[in-house]
Amino acid sequence: MVIPVTAFFASITALLMLFLAYRVTVFRRRFKVGLGDHGDREFNTAIRAHANLVENAPITLLLLGIAELNGVNAFWIYVLGLVFVASRLLHAWGFIRSQGGAHVGRLLGMVGTWFVLLALVVLNIWNVAMVSGRF
Repeated sequence: MVIPVTAFFASITALLMLFLAYRVTVFRRRFKVGLGDHGDREFNTAIRAHANLVENAPITLLLLGIAELNGVNAFWIYVLGLVFVASRLLHAWGFIRSQGGAHVGRLLGMVGTWFVLLALVVLNIWNVAMVSGRF
């Protein structure tokens, strides 16, 4: 079975992940540090911006793929994929701009990501209940 919508959003997310990983690599080379952040706030921010995406993307993309495979309406897969990618871009931008502090982009990105996760949970459970009649 092919899941082209999830493949698209996973690919866009991977590009963002590569960009954020590259930023960490630049700091690692600058400070000649293989582990840790050399006590530098900007370096730590780069590490956490990348890590936050890595912490949130796998479960979200997994739930998106499951929804697509299980026949959830493609409209919802597209909408939730778009909101997720936009949220992660906002979060990364806000996180980097604020050096880990408060920022509207960070807030909107976090809320958007949580909304997508919750919506995917509900959609997947609802879909299973409707298709199988088991709940």
